[in-house]
Order: sequence, then structure tokens, then C-alpha cells
Amino acid sequence: MSEFQSLAAAARAVLTCGTADDKARLGHVAAAAWRTGTLPLTAPDDLPMPDRPARPERPELLTHRAMPKRTYKGPRGRFATLHALAHIELNAIDLAFDMAGRWAGAGLPRAFYDDWIKVGDEEAKHFLALQTRLGATEGTYGDLPAHNGLWEAAEETRHDLLARLAVVPMVLEARGLDVTPGMIEKLRAAGDHESAAVLEMIYTDEQQHVAAGTRWFTYLCAQEGHAPEATFHKLVRKHFRGLLKQPFNEAARQVAGIPKEFYVPLSIDEEIGFSSDAQ
Repeated sequence: MSEFQSLAAAARAVLTCGTADDKARLGHVAAAAWRTGTLPLTAPDDLPMPDRPARPERPELLTHRAMPKRTYKGPRGRFATLHALAHIELNAIDLAFDMAGRWAGAGLPRAFYDDWIKVGDEEAKHFLALQTRLGATEGTYGDLPAHNGLWEAAEETRHDLLARLAVVPMVLEARGLDVTPGMIEKLRAAGDHESAAVLEMIYTDEQQHVAAGTRWFTYLCAQEGHAPEATFHKLVRKHFRGLLKQPFNEAARQVAGIPKEFYVPLSIDEEIGFSSDAQ
């Protein structure tokens, strides 16, 4: 019998867990409970999802401008890169479980919840794999400061599922598809093949995470009678600050099902005609 009364309760337990490793492990437990097929989506005494997830005392959270620049040079540079990725993956655990839990009562197909619980389970796997690589260098998550703005997209879109799908998987996670191959090559060049292998695993999984976001965005647009491309542009311009950054990994984005017509126009300033890589 599951320790959770509902999917919403399982998701909330993950979000309110304030220890990084325990949050990831609890994500695995919640996903396993959901896969039994016995958890209802909601229960009468479910509490709402928290506006902000619990976080460990470390790392120190800084604004984007206050964050030190990373480099791949030397062991400390690689440690900083892996630490930053671990921070992203920890946030991704919360984002996935919040997606499932916040809209547990929305009457969506079970496949929607299957997808986001699977995503949360894999994000937990990613975090723990990166934590292992940090440990191999005699460090741990929390040793360096981290960006405090990663949850802003969730707060901005907490009342709009279409906007959440557009901004989180289809913009933020899709950006990971653009930059991860370069990180893998730099880690290989530095001789860190173990970390490169972890990033290769993450890169493969993330293509399917973006695909899930694209699939459910398209599904909801069809259900609500919206034109997907125009709706995506409208929601991203409303809820995402700035232009999308080029260059794009068009091959990976194609695997994820995002047409170029969705993201390329959002990389160009309509008033002055500059692309994001020309500024």
C-alpha cells in the first residue's frame, strides 16, 4: 500500500522536502507509487501545492547578475559547471511534480500524469547522477552559490497550464538541448568522460521531456480551439523575459516535435530586426 493518499499528496511531499538528496529519492518513491496504478489523482484532504518548493540551507541563492561566471578550465571549473547543472535538475524535479500535482484535479487524461511523473522520476535520476560526479571530486551540491530565479517561471505560470507548458518544457528545457552537446564535448576534451556520459544520458532524456511538453501543449490547444503557433508566441512573449537565444539545436528540437516556426520568430526583435545572437 502506498504511503501517499493521492498523486497530489505525493507531488506535494516532493515539493515540500527541503533536503536535496532526499527530494530526489522521494521523487523516485512517488513515481513508483504512481506506477502501481492504485493512487487516485486527488483525495478530499489534499493540501494545495506550495507556491515555492522547500530548499536546502545550501547553496546560497544569488541573483542572475551576482552569479560568478563559469569556466571549463581545470577541475574547479568543471565542478562549477556540474554544480550548476545539479541545481537546474533539482529545480526540474519540483517543476515536474508541480506540473502533475497542481493540475491533478483538471480532468486531463491519465497519460498527462504518466508523462510528468516519468519526467520527475528522470530528473531525480539526473540530480543524483550529477551529485555522484560532484562527490567524485570530493564536493557536493551546495558547495557553490546558485541562481535563485529558476522557479520564477513556475510562479509566473501557476494559474495557466498552457503557459506553463510553453515556458518551462518548450522554452527553458529546450534551451538545454541547444547547449548540452557543447558541454559534453568540453568535458570530453578535459578528459572527464564519466561526467560527459552523465550529460549524454540527460541530453537523451531531455529530448523526450521537451516532447512531452510539446505534445500536451498541442493537445490543449486543440481542446480549447487555439492555433498552437500563435498561442505559443503570445504566451512566451507574455511570460518569458527577453528573446530566445540562438544558435538552436534544430535536430534535437525536431526530435522533440517543436517546429522552427515556433521558436525562430521569438529570437528576433520585431522592432529592430536583430536576432538574439547578433546583439
